[in-house]
Amino acid sequence: MPPQTARSQTARAIKRSEGVQHALLVRRVQPSYPILARQAGVEGTVRLHAVIGRDGTIRELEVLSGHPLLVSAARDAVREWRYQPTLLNGEPVEVETYITVVFQLRR
Repeated sequence: MPPQTARSQTARAIKRSEGVQHALLVRRVQPSYPILARQAGVEGTVRLHAVIGRDGTIRELEVLSGHPLLVSAARDAVREWRYQPTLLNGEPVEVETYITVVFQLRR
């Protein structure tokens, strides 16, 4: 098997933990609490799987779990998040990570 070149190594998304990737977050848009969820007293978390592009933008976003009344607001907000590009051997790479958005009513 031929040795991998630096180019082929950076072509794949690398996996980063949620905490490590959160440290690179430069723009976080707070989700708007959906009116129906607020009226119904719905709280909870929405778990997302994301692929962050070489430029730090969200390229792919998949909902893993969460209350149906909260999912859309979480997804819309996270799509606007921006991260510092992740570098591998000095080159920007795509990153695969998880994101948790917490919805909690103020009491």
